[in-house]
Amino acid sequence: MATASVAFKSREDHRKQLELEEARKAGLAPAELDEDGKEINPHIPQYMSSAPWYLNADKPSLKHQRKWKSDPNYTKSWYDRGAKIYQADKYRKGACQNCGAMTHDAKACMERPQKKGAKWTNMHIAPDEKVESFQLDYDGKRDRWNGYDASTYARVIERYEARDEARRKFLKEQQLKKLEEKNGNQDGEGPEVEISDEEDDDEDALKVDEAMVDESKQMDFAKVEKRVRTTGGGSTGTVRNLRIREDTAKYLLNLDVNSAHYDPKTRSMREDPLPDADPNEKFYIGDNQNRMSGQALEFKQLNVHAWESFEKGQDIHMQAAPSQAELLFKNFKVIKDKLKTKTKDTIMEKYGNAASGEEIPVELLMGQSERQVEYDRAGRLIKGMETSLPKSKYEEDVYINNHTSVWGSWWKDHQWGYRCCKQTIRNSYCTGTAGIEAAEAATELMKANIARKAASEDKPALVEEKNLATWGTDVPEDLVLDQKLLNEALKKEDERRREERDERKRKYNVKYNDEVTAEDMEAYRMKRTHHDDPMKDFLN
Repeated sequence: MATASVAFKSREDHRKQLELEEARKAGLAPAELDEDGKEINPHIPQYMSSAPWYLNADKPSLKHQRKWKSDPNYTKSWYDRGAKIYQADKYRKGACQNCGAMTHDAKACMERPQKKGAKWTNMHIAPDEKVESFQLDYDGKRDRWNGYDASTYARVIERYEARDEARRKFLKEQQLKKLEEKNGNQDGEGPEVEISDEEDDDEDALKVDEAMVDESKQMDFAKVEKRVRTTGGGSTGTVRNLRIREDTAKYLLNLDVNSAHYDPKTRSMREDPLPDADPNEKFYIGDNQNRMSGQALEFKQLNVHAWESFEKGQDIHMQAAPSQAELLFKNFKVIKDKLKTKTKDTIMEKYGNAASGEEIPVELLMGQSERQVEYDRAGRLIKGMETSLPKSKYEEDVYINNHTSVWGSWWKDHQWGYRCCKQTIRNSYCTGTAGIEAAEAATELMKANIARKAASEDKPALVEEKNLATWGTDVPEDLVLDQKLLNEALKKEDERRREERDERKRKYNVKYNDEVTAEDMEAYRMKRTHHDDPMKDFLN
């Protein structure tokens, strides 16, 4: 009886509901809202989110899982400490015999015990305390800070500031005293007195950093403690305190909740908690820096080499034989360096080294020589030898298949070709000017054919409309229909269609007339549904 009453759903509605739940779990659809407007976690099982049937819940929620009967008498207030309500002038009957207050008796009195109480002296009557009684709930009884006044912590801060100020003043007086003694010894008569090493040590000892604490209280670095983890109190090992207590914990460097993530189980913070700070002032930049430097990087390269070698068929395993893997990695690095050096020497031997100290000749550097060449006004050579153009290692000006130009000397419509015959087919035979004229004539003919075809498509052929009779032949020209009989035939056709739709209206003894007139056929033709009619769904 713990399941909620769910309305009946069809198969299609149930499928849509399942698809919606999957989309909500994947984050593609917004979460469902409960009665209070709060989002419901889509991963909560149905047996938890569905309320019992007797609660008459319409929407799934967790309201029935909570304590919905709340006691209005519960309070979260606390005692008003030190509050007084009434100051009496004389002793009252039933009051405390020691101080005279009505809120307690002599056994529970917190005042100083008097030789003669207020009952007999009728003097120094204490005021009545404010007595309160609260009915706390489960959380209120277990709240450690209930009733704590945060303003009282200001006294603790003042006490520490006063201590630091006194310490700073004492250190300053000591430094001034040492400085006066040093100046007095230098200005005095007689031989110069040298400052001993002990006095220098004393001066250095006085230059204490204000943020430092006494070394005796600073840390217990060399202290070895026992780690107790057994029920009988035995130790399972020893642990050494390796962190200097002056250092700020890594999770306290940036208190922003959106800063670098700190894992308390492994005590690791991979990202930099202060990415925008000055790098010269930071002493911690994340654990990733340690993972990407030093021996960690070498170990990572060793693992990658072992994996790649194993994939290539070499019998190597980092965990099974680590020494073998490390030796193979060292040999691999030596061979790789040798191959790299050999390749570099081969390239330098073939092409030279521009970074070396060899000076390049001036004629090569500036492109000048001592050869004298003279030209006339037309640009013809008169005296000397003409400068030969440098040849490449590839064959140039080689014409094939009767061409007078090379492939790639002509470009049209995003295609390369030959300039001599304007062909875009490589290694084709050159046809010269005749080929160009034939290609232009073919292009003009193709354009004319396209234009003629487009003109013919613009004028569609006229189709003669024919009125077909209801039995599939042409309508006779001498066919005459009576309008009154046609209206009656249309009504009969409507009744027949209504009976086909609902057979319960058909009578037990039915007699049909097999005689079909022209009006009946015309009514059938007019009421018939054409399957290619785009408006067939809007008829009837």
